[in-house]
Amino acid sequence: MGGNEIMPIIEPLPEDEIEEKGFGKILTRCEEVGAPDALFVRILARAPGYTKALHDAMHMSHAEGGVDHKLKEIIRVQLARKAEDTYFANLRSGKAMREGLTEERIEAGCGDFENDASFTPAEKWALRYAFTMYREPGKLNKEFYDEGKKHFSEAQIMELGGFIALHYGMQVFMRTLKAFPMNGPDGNSISQGESEKIYGAKVVQ
Repeated sequence: MGGNEIMPIIEPLPEDEIEEKGFGKILTRCEEVGAPDALFVRILARAPGYTKALHDAMHMSHAEGGVDHKLKEIIRVQLARKAEDTYFANLRSGKAMREGLTEERIEAGCGDFENDASFTPAEKWALRYAFTMYREPGKLNKEFYDEGKKHFSEAQIMELGGFIALHYGMQVFMRTLKAFPMNGPDGNSISQGESEKIYGAKVVQ
C-alpha cells in the first residue's frame, strides 16, 4: 500500500507477514464465510497469540452450532448497525447467502420484524434477544428466557447469547479503528480510501 493510503488506526500486517505466521487456515475461513474478511485477521495478528483463539470463537459462534446460520447472520448485521460499525455492517456471509439468505431478508430482520409474518415465533424471539440486549437489558429477565425455552434448547440459548455478546463487542472495537471492508460490491479488492467512499455512510439504525 502506498504511503498516503488511508489505513485503519491500527494498521494491518502486510500479507506476506500473515502468511509467514501460519494463518492460512484462518484466511481460508475468511474467504469461505466473508464475515470477517482478511483485514480483520491482519489487524488482529498484531497480537498473534490472540488471533487463532478469537477467530475460532467468532467463527464457531457464527458459522457453526445448533442455531440456523442464516438467522445468526441477520442478527450479526442487526448488531453491527446498532454498533454503528461500517466494517461489519457491510460484510455478508457467503455461507448464509449460499444457503438462501437474501438482502431483503436481512433488511426485514433489521426492521420491523415483530410485525413481519415471514418470521417464525422462534426467529422473532432470537431477533428480539439481540435487539434488546444492548438497548433494554433489564427486559432480559426470567420471563423472557422462559419464553425462549419454548423455541430453543438451553444450549441454543447459550449459543445465541455468547454469539451476540462476542460479535457486538468486536464490532464496537472495529468501529473505533475506522476500518472498512476489503472488497467492493463486485467482490474485487479495493483500498481503504475507496472502501470508505463506498461504505462510509452505509450504517442504518
